[in-house]
Amino acid sequence: MSTRRFMLPVGVLLLLTGPVCSTAPPDNEQQAPAGTGRPKGLSYPWLAQAGSASQTLAGRFAPPAGCRRVAVAPGSWGEWLRWLPLRPAGTRARLFNGELKDRPEVVAAVVDIDVGTKDLQQCADAVIRLRAEYVFSHDPKKVHFHLTTGYDFWFSDFVAGKTFKVRGEEVTPATRPAEAPTHAALARYLIPTFGYAGTLSLSRELRPVPLTAVQPGDVLIHGGAPGHAVLVVDVAENPATHQKFMLLAQSYMPAQNIHVLHENWNASPWFAVDANAAEVNTPEWTFEPQELARF
Repeated sequence: MSTRRFMLPVGVLLLLTGPVCSTAPPDNEQQAPAGTGRPKGLSYPWLAQAGSASQTLAGRFAPPAGCRRVAVAPGSWGEWLRWLPLRPAGTRARLFNGELKDRPEVVAAVVDIDVGTKDLQQCADAVIRLRAEYVFSHDPKKVHFHLTTGYDFWFSDFVAGKTFKVRGEEVTPATRPAEAPTHAALARYLIPTFGYAGTLSLSRELRPVPLTAVQPGDVLIHGGAPGHAVLVVDVAENPATHQKFMLLAQSYMPAQNIHVLHENWNASPWFAVDANAAEVNTPEWTFEPQELARF
């Protein structure tokens, strides 16, 4: 069993000591090739306008040299993540209380989504938040997450006037005022979800997949206390060697802006996938290879 550490030193290596296909020059905010545009039909409900395609993951981060982004189905979770809106280049990640994140060297970009005003939207909660927003953009009736106790908490029940109360370790049904299934209602639903779900409950909702089969939308997750979750927001591959690279995003503790990761100030944000690795190193957590999972 490998030793897990969080707050790893900046000098920790990526998943390989040397990538099979060379990464792009040390400009972590390269533009994607000209002509790349956001696919039609993608919705990011927390934003009045999604902004320009250049201010997205796909628009800002070109694949490593010699690689191409893996195919994703139109309208899929992976495609939706690939085009996540970003805040302007150089934006610092902040905590829920407005303070700056204390390790700016691990932040390649900040996702253009709010963190809230309470210490709630931490690591697993960031995955839950993005997944909830994606599902809501397609069908609000399908939004649901299990709490750590196993209670299945549906957004459709919440807006119908059904919620839960907690006494000790017991979760029991409770009532609340019914309301329309709006995005504001989704935000209210997520507050108790963040409070009573976490890495342990989320890990139970996901199914394990091999690291070499990684796809956009997969999650590196260690369920526990402490635990951590890092979301795979994009994947690129060398068509000749089949070497894969991942773009990773996370929140952390305390709750903070969801941000794209890189290893240090000038490194590429693409993390190489090593089929033989004993550990999967990310800047603030070390996972085991079998801790990759999928919705």
